[in-house]
Amino acid sequence: MEKVIKREIHTLDLNFLGVAGTIAAYLIPHAHGAVLVECGPSSTIKNLIAGIESYGISSSEITDVLLTHIHLDHAGSAGWWARQGARIHVHPVGAPHLAEPDRLLASAEQIYGNQMSSLWGEFLAVPQESLVVHDDQELIEVEDLVFKALDTPGHAFHHFAYIYQDVCFSGDIGAVRVGRLRHLRLPMPPPEFYLELWRESLHKLSQAHKRGEFKRIAPTHFGIFADVDWHLKALGQLLDEVKYWIVAEMQSEPGLEELNEGFLKWVEARALRSGLTPADIQAFETANPSWMSAQGILRYWHKVRNPV
Repeated sequence: MEKVIKREIHTLDLNFLGVAGTIAAYLIPHAHGAVLVECGPSSTIKNLIAGIESYGISSSEITDVLLTHIHLDHAGSAGWWARQGARIHVHPVGAPHLAEPDRLLASAEQIYGNQMSSLWGEFLAVPQESLVVHDDQELIEVEDLVFKALDTPGHAFHHFAYIYQDVCFSGDIGAVRVGRLRHLRLPMPPPEFYLELWRESLHKLSQAHKRGEFKRIAPTHFGIFADVDWHLKALGQLLDEVKYWIVAEMQSEPGLEELNEGFLKWVEARALRSGLTPADIQAFETANPSWMSAQGILRYWHKVRNPV
């Protein structure tokens, strides 16, 4: 009897740092194995494998991993999965840094310092032959599964969102949304946060949604949501709020410490207005540390908005 495969999307909680609901990978079975959208850091491989096996699938049956971008919380274990036989699908700008990760790791170490190992675990290079590079609007076929790649910079220059059936896997360009409250945060790490490009990417997602290409949105941080109209509208409003805050705050030319202090207060005030509990706030901070966004804002201001 032929095996019946349900093409359902399974949300796998990687329990990053022991905190539930902060980093997801999405599992989609097919006739000869399964696809992962995102694979998380190497520090969560055991949790990811346990999630995969709970659906009766082994790690050796993962044929393909689709990465929205190559930041360590999304792609840190890609090299490990390539060594298990998976093809690694990635944006053309990100692919060289997976094959030769020295610059990627050096950049991450500037941000995370001696926390690199405890946060992310080991990062293995992806063999060149395991990399599959795609273009904007390209259809990616894996067995009978079809994904559409959308080039969506703003969080990173090498960012894809993927549309599969009625779901848009938005990576970080769709913002961070943890828990069930209607509250978004913008992840703005250095070195590639670019507000104007983010707005263009939001327009691209909004147009795809209006055309009926997707009815649900699945940010990596965290889960699948059906209220796409609200989500995209709230993201546009958040981009406006962030712009106004940055312009007002940077008039006094603050240093990083002062900027970080002001940004933390602003983020906390927004969270409290949305009714977040201390546990909710901690989950957001685990998924998207505010201090990291302060670094990204400072770099964006001096490199893009107000270059010397």
